[in-house]
Amino acid sequence: MISAGIDIGSITAKCVILKDNRILGYRIMRVKPDLELTAREVLKDTLEIAGIRREEIDVIIATGYGRNMVNFADKRITEISCHAMGSSFLIPNTGTVIDIGGQDSKVIAVENGKVLDFVMNDKCAAGTGRFIEVIAVALGLKIEEIGDLALRATEKLKISSTCTVFAESEVVSYLSAGEKIENIIAGVCDAIAGRIVSMASRVGIRREVVLTGGVAKNSGVRRAIEEKLGFPVKVPEEPQIVGALGAAVLGMRQV
Repeated sequence: MISAGIDIGSITAKCVILKDNRILGYRIMRVKPDLELTAREVLKDTLEIAGIRREEIDVIIATGYGRNMVNFADKRITEISCHAMGSSFLIPNTGTVIDIGGQDSKVIAVENGKVLDFVMNDKCAAGTGRFIEVIAVALGLKIEEIGDLALRATEKLKISSTCTVFAESEVVSYLSAGEKIENIIAGVCDAIAGRIVSMASRVGIRREVVLTGGVAKNSGVRRAIEEKLGFPVKVPEEPQIVGALGAAVLGMRQV
């Protein structure tokens, strides 16, 4: 039994091919304007990585905000359900999933891979990868540098605004005042963590807490979340593919 999960997000597309609960291959790529073309390309690349033919796949499940554009999928499932299942597949005792993507963030209460409740922020860039990207540009940094810089901070400068535009102005003001970049970045990561943990409190925080999405790779944000929660969080080896993996698992189980 072979299933494929395709997650079309706002910035990246992910595909996972699963055979009998074993990952054969996965691929992450930037989303193109044509979402269906993106889905076909990410599937094609993953098939090559997995070393199998398209005809060998028994079921294809699409998820993510662009899932309705994947016309060749057998079924479309919300990213909430897929992240819950994918996290539980990797970490069986998952109780809470915190997914921080490029344009939205969500907190999902989970039990045995099923969604109990969730809260989502898709109206504002605060607490998302876009927020970090804007700040990185303002500071003249690559987004990959943010996490390590935050870990070198000697203090956290307070970012009081939750609005990306006003927060950017605060960051520029700190920079003009001669504050250390690492202390500014630590404040940014702390502000993101505060927003996320506040969201999590609305659905209840149940251990284990699993951090997914591209921002999960940011060590500064991860540490800030752990400090606010008061305990460590789990991060999968590749946190960006969790939604696609969950789609593949759900596809296999439904077939």
